[in-house]
Order: sequence, then structure tokens, then C-alpha cells
Amino acid sequence: MRRLLARHGAAAALCALLISGCSSDSNSNRNFQPAPDPATPARLHDQRSFTPVLPSEETLAALELEGATLYSGLHEGEHGHASYLIQVPDNWNGVLVMYAHGYRGEEEALTVQPPVIYQQLIDHGYAWAASSYSANYYDVRAGIEDTNALALAFEALTRDVQGNSPGSPSKYYIIGHSMGGHIAGAAVEAETLATANNVVEYAGAVPMCGVMGDTELFDYFAAYNLAAQELAGIDIEVTAENYVEEVLPRITDALWIGYGNAPGGSTGVPTEAGMHLLNILERLSGGARPTYVLSSQVRAWHDLLLGFGVPNGNVSGILASNVVDTTDIQYRWSDGAITADERAFNQAVERYSPTPGANAPRPDGLRWIPQVNGEFSVPVVTLHTLGDLFVPFEMQRIYARRAEENGSDQWLVQRAIRAVEHCDFTADEEWEAFTDMVAWELNGQRPDGDEVLDPSIVAASDYGCAFTRENRFPDVAALACPAP
Repeated sequence: MRRLLARHGAAAALCALLISGCSSDSNSNRNFQPAPDPATPARLHDQRSFTPVLPSEETLAALELEGATLYSGLHEGEHGHASYLIQVPDNWNGVLVMYAHGYRGEEEALTVQPPVIYQQLIDHGYAWAASSYSANYYDVRAGIEDTNALALAFEALTRDVQGNSPGSPSKYYIIGHSMGGHIAGAAVEAETLATANNVVEYAGAVPMCGVMGDTELFDYFAAYNLAAQELAGIDIEVTAENYVEEVLPRITDALWIGYGNAPGGSTGVPTEAGMHLLNILERLSGGARPTYVLSSQVRAWHDLLLGFGVPNGNVSGILASNVVDTTDIQYRWSDGAITADERAFNQAVERYSPTPGANAPRPDGLRWIPQVNGEFSVPVVTLHTLGDLFVPFEMQRIYARRAEENGSDQWLVQRAIRAVEHCDFTADEEWEAFTDMVAWELNGQRPDGDEVLDPSIVAASDYGCAFTRENRFPDVAALACPAP
């Protein structure tokens, strides 16, 4: 077993290899249309700088597998250098699996990690590669461009000092978690293939816990908070200066009894207005479904969502203007015909309108936040936990509707996992999704999945059991899947 470390700047020949293969909107119309060449608006993200961090020796040692070679170093990305990991089995089948990691916050340091299923990939003859990307924040454009650039540089980056290399991949797949699910989904879109600076034609994708509604995730955050503020009777302008000390305590006091003091990390007891919020949240996040009631009682979810109390319409500077749109959201907390109270609420609640063209197509490549339009022609298998309230299950419903509208639903299989946490999948669940996608791509036989658009099916007590391979609720009998 050996490990080749191609560290940036170590030798002139390797420096040349490190930079090879790389290059320096609106939701109402989701199809790509070429844009004119406008003056590029200023955005905060253009002023940021980041530092790629090579994996530690301890990390590399933990990743070493017998019968495989591990490579680590820097490669050129959208905003500068990014760190990478590549692992190639001795019995490589010629297929390269690209892994896209999730959101890393606003740190300067750029770090890279392997896919959860790296051991299984190597054991079955697949090579894999992962980039740190050349920027943090919600920079999906950099995530796609840098992941693709790394894929295109694979042969150069795996060449040793004697000039030997495993060769060029014969096929590419892409998988990813969370923001990386957005990256994996967008990577196979027709718009991406038409506009990316680094183009890779992936043969299939497995987006997991992904932001499959792209900027609609930020509409969801805003809608929850606007509803909470209206239900709590907030009658002052909400600003970054007054939110934490003045507004937030009024919200939690109005919507819960004992918020923050309940044992076991629960929210406390919701008031009548608080129950309205929880019922609104259920509808915003994907509708009635197993595990939602449990999720809605987890204080950590509300702490997280209430942290978006002052909507960040430019997505922390990724955009130059506001993309958040709550104009068409209908807030409901009851079933059946809309009530007079709900009608009055919808008339009173504050709304956010997007700046036209905030995420428009760009003349220099991908949109700043690439869209998942539902226009693709390769097998895609998704995974999503039902109780996730950060990247909610509604993302899968949005994706399904878009694919159906564009005739791509024949290429989409979606699977629900009965879990509460974000991206809480077992390695077996991820590997099964990947191998089923590969088998579909190779032999044309579409694997089984879950219906996500029929509310009666999604609300059934056994929904999410078909592909859940581990019981996350040993002490909650109502949430355990029946024995097969």
C-alpha cells in the first residue's frame, strides 16, 4: 500500500500538473436563457479570500486502504486553490465517483473529506475524488466548477514522478450531501452542461439530503420566520440590531411555554399560536408524514430556524441582491377550506419579493446559485430523511414537480428515510442507493423508490420504511417500521 502526496509547490513538474484541467434567474422561468452582457454587480463574496488546508497525516493514515493508492494536494479552482483527495484501487474499473461535500459555513479554511462509502467504493473497484472547493459560504457554483475541474484533472494528478498514471476515467458518477446534494443534482442539469466552464458529463447522480429546490430553501427559512413573527404579534421593524435581544424572546414567549427550559432538548409546550406555527411548518416542510411530530418538538430545529429571523436575501453575499420570494406562499394551519382566521393571517403577514434577475443566467458561466431545473437525462436516485427541518423533505417534492414538468421524471427515483436528523443515513442506505443507480445506468432497469407527491401516501404510517435499513427510534414504537 502506498500513498502519493502531490503538494502544491513541491516540484516544478507537479506544480504544472496541479493546475491542469481547470479554468480561471429567476424562479418564474426555470429554463436557461442566454443573458445579455451586463456590468457585473458587486457582491460581498467577490471580496473574500480562502485558504485551502491539506488533510493531516492522521487523516491520510486513517483513509489508507490496502490495495489502493491515496493522493492528496491542491488543485486550481474557481476562486483559487482547493485541496483534494483521490483514491484509486489497484483493480480500478475505470469509473470515477466524484463526491461533493455539504455547507462548511463562513470559515476561511477550506477542508476536504471523503464520501461515507469510500471503503465500499474501493472494495468494488471504483476510484473516488473530492474537492474542498475554492470557497466556503453557499457557493454552489464553485462547488460544481471545482468538482468538475478535479474530475478533469484526475489523470494528471495521479501521475507519479516516473510519468505513470492509472489513466483517464471511462465514466463519471457524482454523489453529494446537503449543499453537495444541490451540487450533484445541478451537475447533471441541461443548463449546467450548457453553461459551465468545466463540463463533465456524469452518467448518473445520487444527491443525498440535497437542496433540490435551490433558492426555494431560503424562501422556506423566511416563510417560517415571517409566520412566527406574525403569530407572536411582532409590531416593530425586525432588524439585525434588535432581533436577538428584543424580538426573539417575544417570539419564544408567545409561541411556547417554557421554551429553552424543557428537559431532553424539547421545545416546551406550544401555545395555541405556537401550534399554528407547527402546523404551518409541517406544510412548509413537506406535509403530514411520519417523524414530523417528533421533529417539531426538537428545540434544536427551532433554534436553527429562528436563527434566520432577519432574512438574508442575498444568501450571505453570494448574490448581489435579494432572491427570497414569499409572495405566493399560502399559510395554513388547518385542513379543508381556508378559514377566515387563516385568510386574515395571509393578508396581514409580511411578504418578501425578489429583486428581478437576482440569480439570473450569467455570461461568464453558471449562475451564482446554479438551479436544479429538473431537466436531466441520466439516472438520479435521491435520499432524504423525513424529519429534516433544515433542508426539509419539501425539497424532494419541489424536485419531483420540476422533473415531471420537464419530462425528466422517468430518470428520477426518490427514497425517504425514517430519521429526524439532517443527512442521517447509514452507509448501507447510501451504498444501496448508489449501486441501484449504477445498475439502472448499466442495464436500464429503473429501481424502486417512494412516491413523494401524493399526500395520502406520504402521510401513511409505514411511509419511509421501504428503504430504511436501521431503526432510529427503538423507544418510540409508533415510529418503528414493521418487520418485513
